[in-house]
Order: sequence, then structure tokens, then C-alpha cells
Amino acid sequence: MKTLIALICFATMAVAAGASEPVQVMIVGDFHMSNPGRDMHNTEVDDMLSPKRQAEIAAVIDGLTAFQPTMVAAEWPADITSSRYAEFRAGTLKPSHNEVVQLGFRLAAKMNLTDVAGIDVDGDFPYEAVQAYADAHGMKDILDKTNADIARAVDSEEHLLKTGTVSQMLRWMNDPEAIAHGNEFYRTMLRIGGWSEQPGAELLTAWYKRNFLICANLIQRAKPGDRIVVFYGAGHSFLLRQCVSEMPGFVLVEPNAYLPK
Repeated sequence: MKTLIALICFATMAVAAGASEPVQVMIVGDFHMSNPGRDMHNTEVDDMLSPKRQAEIAAVIDGLTAFQPTMVAAEWPADITSSRYAEFRAGTLKPSHNEVVQLGFRLAAKMNLTDVAGIDVDGDFPYEAVQAYADAHGMKDILDKTNADIARAVDSEEHLLKTGTVSQMLRWMNDPEAIAHGNEFYRTMLRIGGWSEQPGAELLTAWYKRNFLICANLIQRAKPGDRIVVFYGAGHSFLLRQCVSEMPGFVLVEPNAYLPK
């Protein structure tokens, strides 16, 4: 009897789970097209408003439209995103190099979406405490190595962008292996600290908190059956992908299946 009841409960849960269409989410890790210089390591980017780059961006948008997104989300706060997207659709927004405009707004407009979801959340990044602890406890070599690795990655990005297309750059940044490698910097921070003083763990905790607050904004905006494209700085890709892939009722979609080669 207990086995029968368990089977009935399982079947009921399965039917309930299948009653709603899954939410499909594509996380497109991108680069800062407007050179804001806000990160520890910044890629030098040429003029994204040049005719060559505009044609390349148009090809990216054409590729992503095949996914038929019903929602676009991006790395700006909600109020700013909505107001600027309204200006963009009205043709009154000043020309902008920013990736939210060049990728998010252009895709949303092409799909005739009435809004773009701004899901960004500010967060602390207490790197100074990590640096101070490392300097005081003979751990400077750990940070030197991780920063050198990032510097090499930035050099590779700049070379790829100079010699290739916007889509080729995005495909490289959204390769799962590259995403996993990019997350190594954050996990390495766990090495910095000792006993009751754990600045590396504090930094990682703050980073996780910001990313899961971002993901919460995304999850709460989604509806069953949505097909969502999220444009975010590639450094966020690992945790946002993890959040989506582990969320019941959500399916992670690989952007490189849609980005032109």
C-alpha cells in the first residue's frame, strides 16, 4: 500500500510538473563595448558604432532572433533600462556604444518587445581586504598568479576582437570551458585567509550574493513558456548559468548554438 501511495504521489507530481512549459534561458556573456573601465582588468574596445562593427552586431542579433525570445534582460537597473529602452524605440536615445543598447535593446526591438528587463544589483567587492591580507601573510604570489592569468585572458580578448568579429568574440567568451576557467579567479580567493580572518571567503560571499540577487530578479520576472535572452558581463556567466540550470522549471540554452561563426 505504501508503495502504491508513493507511486501515485510521484505520478501526480510528474503531471503537475509537466503542466507548465519550462522557461528557456540563454545567458549571453558579453564585454563592455563602451570601455567604462570599472573592472579590475579591462579589455580595450574599438568603436562599436563604426559601420564594420554595426554590421557584425546586426549579424549577432539576426542569429539570436532564431531563438524567438519573448523577453530580454540586461545589466542595468530596472528603472534606467525601461526608460532608456522607451527612448530607444522612440528614436530619441542618443547614440550609445553600451552593450545593453547595442545587444539588448536591438534584439528586443527586433522582436517587437515592449520592455527590456533591467535585473542588475549593486554589490560589494572587498578586494582591498584580500590584497592587504595577502601582502601581510606572504600570499602575494597567489594574487600575482591569478591576476597574471586574467591579464593574459584580456590580451587574448583584445587580439580576438582586433582580428575577428563581434560574434567570434562572443562565441569565445561563451564557450563553457572558457566560462569555467574564468571562474577560477573567484574560487582561488578562498586561499586568502586563515582561521577567524577570511577576506577571500568574504569576497566570494559578496560576489555570490550579488549574482544570486541578479538571478532572483530574473527568475521573478519569468513566466512559464518564456524564452529569455540575458546579456551580462561574461564574469557573471558561471554563477548565472548555475542558478538557471539548477532552478526547477528552467532550462539553460547555449548561446553558441545561435551566435554566427
